[in-house]
Amino acid sequence: MTQALRGFFLERDYLEVETPNRIPAPAPEAHIDAIPSGRWFLHTSPELCMKRLLASGYPRIFQICKCYRDGERGSLHLPEFTLLEWYRRDMDYGAMMQECEEMILYVARNLGCGEAIMYNGKEISLKLPWKRISVEEAFRRYAPLSAAEAMAGDCFEEMLVSHIEPRLEDEGPAFLYDYPIAQGALARAKKDNPRVAERFEMYLGGLELANGFSELADETEQRKRFAEAIRIRSAAGKAVYPMPENFLQVLGSMPPAAGVALGVDRLVMIFTDSPTIDTVVTFTPEKL
Repeated sequence: MTQALRGFFLERDYLEVETPNRIPAPAPEAHIDAIPSGRWFLHTSPELCMKRLLASGYPRIFQICKCYRDGERGSLHLPEFTLLEWYRRDMDYGAMMQECEEMILYVARNLGCGEAIMYNGKEISLKLPWKRISVEEAFRRYAPLSAAEAMAGDCFEEMLVSHIEPRLEDEGPAFLYDYPIAQGALARAKKDNPRVAERFEMYLGGLELANGFSELADETEQRKRFAEAIRIRSAAGKAVYPMPENFLQVLGSMPPAAGVALGVDRLVMIFTDSPTIDTVVTFTPEKL
C-alpha cells in the first residue's frame, strides 16, 4: 500500500521530501499537544517545514513520515503514527478533494480491490464522484444543534463525534467541508463566506482519514490565529509553544496552494478490514 501511495504521487510529478522530526516550535494549536524533545519538540506533522519548501519554489511535494502527539491513545489513535502529507501549488481544497478520490482508487486498484472494498461488514463502493456535505448541512441533518450553536457552546467536536460521524458511515465515501473558521487554524477563509474555512475532512466507512485545506498565506492573519491558540492553551493550563517565526516569515512568499494530511495507519485499517489501529502496527506503545 505504501508503494502504491508513492507511485500515485511520483506519476504526477510530485517530489518526495524529508523534513526533520525534531523542531524548535510546533504550530500552536489549541487541542494538539506536542511531545517535548529536550528544548525542542517532536513534530505533530511536517506541515510547517513542508510549507517552507513550498514557499521556496517546490511546486508539488509529498512525504510519508512518523508524527508524534502527546496524550493520543485509543482504538483509532497512537502517540506515534504514520502520516502522508502533500502540497500542490495553484490548487484549492475543491481540487484536492478530487485528488484524494483518485488516490484512494489508485491504491485500491493496485491492491487488486477494484472499485469496491469491505470494511466493518459493509461493502464500500469507491466509484466517483464521492459525496460532499457541508458542515452546516451535516449539523442540520444529524445534530441537535446547528454548527454555530455548537461552536458557541464549545461542543462542536462532541456533536461531530457523537451525532455526525456515525451517520457518515451510511453515506459511503464522503467529504465534510467548509468548517467554521475557528476550526481551520491554518486554512484560508472562504471568499464569499469568511465565517468558514476552505477545509475538508475525508471519511471512508465512517472513519476520518484525511484533513485538507486551501492554505492561508497571510502572515498577519496566521500570527493572529496562533496568538489566539496560545491564549486558549495558556487559559487551559497547557504548555505554551513559541511562535514559529521562521515559518511565519515566509508566508508572504507562499503561492496559492492546498495541502492534505492522511493517516496511513487508518488507511491500512480500511484496506485490511481491521477494527482497531493496534492490529495494523508492528508495536503498540504498551508492547515496547
